[in-house]
Amino acid sequence: MACDLKGRNFLTLKDFSSEEISFMLDLAADLKEKKKKGIPVDIHRGKNIALIFEKTSTRTRCAFEVAAHDLGICTTYLAEGSQIGKKESIADSARVLGRMFDGIEYRGYGQQIVEDLAKYSGVVVWNGLTDEYHPTQMLADMLTIREKFGKLKGIKLVYFGDARFNIGNSLCIVCSKLGLDLVICGPQKYFPAQSLVSECNDWCKQSGGSITLTEDIDVACKDADVIYTDVWVSMGEPDEVWAERIADLKPYQVNADVMKKAKPTAIFMHDLPSFHNLETKIGKEVGEKFGLTAMEVTDDVFESAQSVVFDEAENRMHTIKAVIAATLGNNF
Repeated sequence: MACDLKGRNFLTLKDFSSEEISFMLDLAADLKEKKKKGIPVDIHRGKNIALIFEKTSTRTRCAFEVAAHDLGICTTYLAEGSQIGKKESIADSARVLGRMFDGIEYRGYGQQIVEDLAKYSGVVVWNGLTDEYHPTQMLADMLTIREKFGKLKGIKLVYFGDARFNIGNSLCIVCSKLGLDLVICGPQKYFPAQSLVSECNDWCKQSGGSITLTEDIDVACKDADVIYTDVWVSMGEPDEVWAERIADLKPYQVNADVMKKAKPTAIFMHDLPSFHNLETKIGKEVGEKFGLTAMEVTDDVFESAQSVVFDEAENRMHTIKAVIAATLGNNF
C-alpha cells in the first residue's frame, strides 16, 4: 500500500502507523533490488541535505551519504567544526540550515535536540540516533528479519541486555506496531520504562504482537526466532559504570549455549559496533581491565552461520534511502 510521507519528519516510529512503516520497508526492498540491478533512482537530483553528527558513526554516516548520492542528493557533513549547540543555539542553527538545505539528519544526544531541529528548521528532519530512539536501525532490523523469515507478524525476538535506551525503546515500539512478540531479557533494573511498555501494549492490541519482560533466559529463548543484543556500555562512561554494567549483564551474554536454547533456525542480530572479540584498542583495554575475552556476544556466535549482522548493517543504507526518498517526496 502506497503512503504519502512527503514532508514528514522521521524522529521516532511512534509517529508512524504500521501501514506507513510497512510501506517504508516495501520501498526499501524495491530500492535494494534496483541497486543490485544497477537501475538508477536519482529522483531527488538537485536537492541538498545536512548531516549533523555529534556522535561518531560508521554505519549511519555511510548509509546516509551513499543513500543520498544514489538519490542524486548532495550532502554536507557537520561535526566538531560547526557552531551548532556551541556558539549558536539549536533553534538558530536550525533556522539557518533550513534556508539552505532540503533536509537535515541528526545523530547525537537528547531527543529534544532533534525535535527542536524539526520545530525550527522548516524542512524534513531525520533522527540518525538519539539517547532515546534509533528509528533508522529499526527499519534495517525489520527488513533483515523479513528477508530471512518472509514475515514479521508472529516472529519472536529476544533482546538481551540494557533495554532502557534507544535500542530497547525502539524495539518495543516497532515490534508492537508490526505484530512481533518481543521479549526483553535481563536484570529488572534494565527493563524499559513502564510508561513506554504501557503505550506499546496498546499498539500490541491492534497488531497482535506482545511484549514480555523477564530475567529468565530459558523462558526468554524458548521458541525464539531472533536473538538480539547490543553493547553493554557507551563510550565515555566512567569506569564505575562499566564495572556495574558488566557485573549485571555478564550472565546475559549471548553465547553458544544461549543460541542452543532458541529455535535451530534462529538468527543472531546486533546493531554494531560489537565487542565480540575485544581486538580493537578500546576492546583490549576493556578486556584487560575487567578480565574479559568478549562482552555482550562471543566471537563464535558473532561469526556463526546464524549471524546476520552484516546483512543488517547493509540494510541500514537501503532503509535510510527509503526514508529519505519518501519524506522528500516519493516519485516512484
